[in-house]
Amino acid sequence: MRNLAIILFIFTIIFSLKASSQQNIEIIELGRWNEDSLSSMISTNQDTAPQRVEYLSGRFLGVPYQESTLIGDANTPEIFTINLKGMDCFTYIDYVEALRLSDTYEEFTPNVKNIRYKNGNVSFGNRNHFFSDWPAENSSNVMDVTYQVGGTKAVAVSKSLNLKSDGSTYLPGIAVVNREFYYIPSSEIDEEVLIKLRTGDYVGMYTDTEGLDVTHTGIIIKKDDGIYLRHASSKKSNRKVVDEDFVEYIQYVPGIVVYRPK
Repeated sequence: MRNLAIILFIFTIIFSLKASSQQNIEIIELGRWNEDSLSSMISTNQDTAPQRVEYLSGRFLGVPYQESTLIGDANTPEIFTINLKGMDCFTYIDYVEALRLSDTYEEFTPNVKNIRYKNGNVSFGNRNHFFSDWPAENSSNVMDVTYQVGGTKAVAVSKSLNLKSDGSTYLPGIAVVNREFYYIPSSEIDEEVLIKLRTGDYVGMYTDTEGLDVTHTGIIIKKDDGIYLRHASSKKSNRKVVDEDFVEYIQYVPGIVVYRPK
């Protein structure tokens, strides 16, 4: 019995060390930047949140689109990852918002954690998988202004996020979240709505599909010649971070959800 107890004790130590080691693993890929250039980017003086989002998001124009850069699922331990070499629509806005909130490069990584994970705790279960998790989990940084922008044109919906129509889930191991929120139908987006949008607003492309809130995300950029959607585009003709005509883009989606940085 004594030998068995010793063996179990040794296995416990080994398992604990492996778990601790796994938690400490981080993958940081800065792409065409380094710590100094990111520090310079962060420290560039932009007075307001919209100006800061516009400036920082613009530094990523041309960065290749890349899906599945995050590591972790129900069967794979989550590894905290920053990948500025390639990004999808969601990691793109993660990085922009984290940079916006940072005063130094040293704050960038913890800010990504706080934006991507509930309470900054890195795990697949804690990851903010849905766009509507942003105002729910990061209410001190962003606010849902969909109704404010859309007014009576905004439509209230109630969804069971992650639950498919056949009863299965999109993300095994993730709980179903019952959530109510507003969206603005694309058919109702007129000049009155457009004028209320601001540069730096984060927008999600609403979907009618059960169990999902949006299918794509991007950033509103207002220029002299129109309104643009700045986003990491998976379109074959793009496959990079680009600016596209916003009004034209939304003709092909049911509507939009709008979050505003504070």
